[in-house]
Parts: sequence; structure tokens; C-alpha cells
Amino acid sequence: MKRLLPSPPLSATLFVVWLLLHQSVDASTLLSAFVLALVVPLITQGLRPATVRMRKPRVALHLAGAALFDMLVSAKNVAWIVLTRRNVRLTSYFVVIPLELRDPNGLAVLAMIMCLTPGTAWGELSLDRSKLLIHVFDLVEESGFIARIQLRYMLPLLEIFQMEGPA
Repeated sequence: MKRLLPSPPLSATLFVVWLLLHQSVDASTLLSAFVLALVVPLITQGLRPATVRMRKPRVALHLAGAALFDMLVSAKNVAWIVLTRRNVRLTSYFVVIPLELRDPNGLAVLAMIMCLTPGTAWGELSLDRSKLLIHVFDLVEESGFIARIQLRYMLPLLEIFQMEGPA
């Protein structure tokens, strides 16, 4: 079964998203969603990082909540800035963040958080994975931004993906 369906969550997600995109449950849409859900995970298996055992589900849940909260607050702030400020008053910068996190899965989660949070964008990861370049739409204080990323996202990601110990 694992050979035919290497990633059941990915297959299920692809199936549902395909149906939502087509806004239909007729036979041809169901068949194409089924084929897509089977074929895409098989052909992309080599592109995905190694599978991970969830070490700290509570920490992951807390991280997801914190990231969702930050995304909502950031969306409100970015909308307010766009509607009320002139371009000359924006303080948009690239920020270099030192990294302790090296795990590819943890870095992928951090990338998703940064890209989904309005006002921030993942710029570049250094070759040795020791630094991350983030673009910030309206930077108030660089040191505070770096500390926030490290405390709110990197520490939990380290706990989930890198730190050894009991689950």
C-alpha cells in the first residue's frame, strides 16, 4: 500500500483541492481528482524531505496557533499601512536572521510561515544554512523582529524537528 500511496495526507489534500477548484462532484471530476491524488505523490516522492516523526505535537499545535495569530495581525497591519501611508514613509528592508535550525522539514515550515505572513517574504537561505534573508514590508526595529522570529518560530521548530529526547 505504501508503494501505491506514499503520502496519504498529500493524496487526500490533492483530491479535495481538485474538487474545490472545479466546484463539481461529477464522475469526470472525481476520476481526475483520484488520478491526480495517486500520480502526483508518486512522481514527486523524491522531491519531498524525509518523513518526520512528530516529536512534540503540543508544541506544533502551539506553533500553528501562534503563526495563525501572527498572520491575522499582520494582514490587518499591512492593510492599514497600505491604506493610510504614503510609499515614502514605508521602511521596507531585508533582514538577515541567524539560524540554529538546520532540519529541511523545519526550514520548510519556517518558509511557509514567512511566505504566508503578510508583510514578510523568504528571500534566501545561505548555502551553509546558517543565515536566512527575509524581506520585511514595514520594519520598525530589526533586533526586535529577529528576536520575535527566533522565539516564536525557530525555538518551537527546533524542539519539534531537531532536539533529541523523549516524545
